[in-house]
Amino acid sequence: MKIKKGDKVKVIAGKDKGKEGKVLVVDVKKNKVIVEGVNKVKKHVKPSPMNSNSGILEQEAPISASNVMYVYSGQPTRIGYKIENGVKQRIAKSTGEVID
Repeated sequence: MKIKKGDKVKVIAGKDKGKEGKVLVVDVKKNKVIVEGVNKVKKHVKPSPMNSNSGILEQEAPISASNVMYVYSGQPTRIGYKIENGVKQRIAKSTGEVID
């Protein structure tokens, strides 16, 4: 998967199209990501000895990784890979610059 935890992404499809946020969790097996402030759902929670918070809580739900694009220099871009001196690096396809 080309998206990693901590990346800034923009949603390109779905009910939250156009929103930007930081990736909190990446699930490679299910090809899903959880983005900060995107795809908020309400969850009904009962009180328990471990969790004193109860009621209706709002939290982020997973979104398909295909519905987000990496943001580089304020613009959404595709991600590619380049191997230089035996080191695999992620690059922004729009500019060709190394991301990390």
